[in-house]
Amino acid sequence: MVKPVKRENYAVIGLGQFGSAICQSLVESGQEVLAIDSDEERVNEFTNIVTQAVIADAQDEDTLKELEIGSFDHVFISIGQNIQASILATLLSKELGAKDVICKAENESHARVLEKIGADQIVRPERDMARRIVFHQLQPNIVNYLMLNDQVTMAEIKVDSPAFIGRTLDELEVRNKYHINVVAIKTEGKVNLSPAADDKLKLNDLVSVIGATEDVNQFNEDAQSSTPDA
Repeated sequence: MVKPVKRENYAVIGLGQFGSAICQSLVESGQEVLAIDSDEERVNEFTNIVTQAVIADAQDEDTLKELEIGSFDHVFISIGQNIQASILATLLSKELGAKDVICKAENESHARVLEKIGADQIVRPERDMARRIVFHQLQPNIVNYLMLNDQVTMAEIKVDSPAFIGRTLDELEVRNKYHINVVAIKTEGKVNLSPAADDKLKLNDLVSVIGATEDVNQFNEDAQSSTPDA
């Protein structure tokens, strides 16, 4: 039986392209969403979509108090190129008690300021998308991946190297040689969530691993090359 998604309440400040996508995704997941923007036209687009849509200035402390911004489980600050407004909305949200404030940053300087004033999570969609595109071009055998931070990556890697096929995780010295953890193996559509050391890899298996980005990259290179490094 599939466990239902936990229902929480979210506030999304800024209904540009990123904020709109966040609202849509949250609603599709069955979450309660308060959408806030100073642009009446944008707010009207979400009136019949989210739980509540409000025309408001998120730089005004009294307005955020009235909206009880501090009571929300999560607050997304997705204000576009108005960096000053983004910073002030973040600062006020934290001061008013918001527990988890997720902010969109326009650049590295913006991200550093947001971090210093207490943003809990900072995202840079354009940069992250560019990284994903380049990563997939450079690492075609990696089907899916997630950079948990600048040093750690989780990836799903397709195995087609003859040197890997028919060998166990223990024989490949996954931990000792590559310093990564194998968290799942997908074989012909069936997923093994508890891989054992004596599990053998098959052609086109999808191996989910987590570890330092350079170690994950090395495992990927060997998984698709003729022979792994000795």
